[in-house]
Amino acid sequence: MALYKTLTISPETRVFIWKIEESIDELKAGISLTEKNLARFNSMKSDLHQKGFLSIRHLLKEINLTDDDLIYDEFGKPHLDKGRFISITHSFNFTAIIYSTKTEVGIDIEKQRDKILKIAHKFTPIEEYKTIANADALISKLTIVWGAKESLYKIYGKKKLLFLRDIYVADFKFADEKTTGEIRFNGETYTYAVKFLEFEGFTCVFAY
Repeated sequence: MALYKTLTISPETRVFIWKIEESIDELKAGISLTEKNLARFNSMKSDLHQKGFLSIRHLLKEINLTDDDLIYDEFGKPHLDKGRFISITHSFNFTAIIYSTKTEVGIDIEKQRDKILKIAHKFTPIEEYKTIANADALISKLTIVWGAKESLYKIYGKKKLLFLRDIYVADFKFADEKTTGEIRFNGETYTYAVKFLEFEGFTCVFAY
């Protein structure tokens, strides 16, 4: 099975990334789904979505959890009991989870694509990036910013935040592989550490 990468952020917080290379039948082996999630799986029309769904359950096994341990709230955010936290992401042939026994967490994987140049103004002040002349570098940076904001949005977990107005990502250097992010909402500011990595044309960002 294709566990692609494991990252230990701290003794309490870890990231697991899966590269989907298996068939659906191969991914079904060794896992079980709740009745509700089996119905959800069967309703998926895309093989890629089904594979992503199943591969997440294999990642859960890495932390000794099962499909039955996931509890989804009214906003679709996954929760765990006993003071544990989890976030899940899927993009094309990669899936990932971040798991912590200490803090709220969020994670996002994105494929690096030039389409982000067309939507950048919707989620970040694009004028801040005009000094980046290289198109590939600009796509890379914007994808990191989007992933960071998506990760913070997942931590907040309620569908009220606006990426452009309520979520801020501090500027960063690629070599640092980290930055900070803030949720500024209803007069409150919440600050989080953000880390990122790139592989095979994808960007993974996580916040905690």
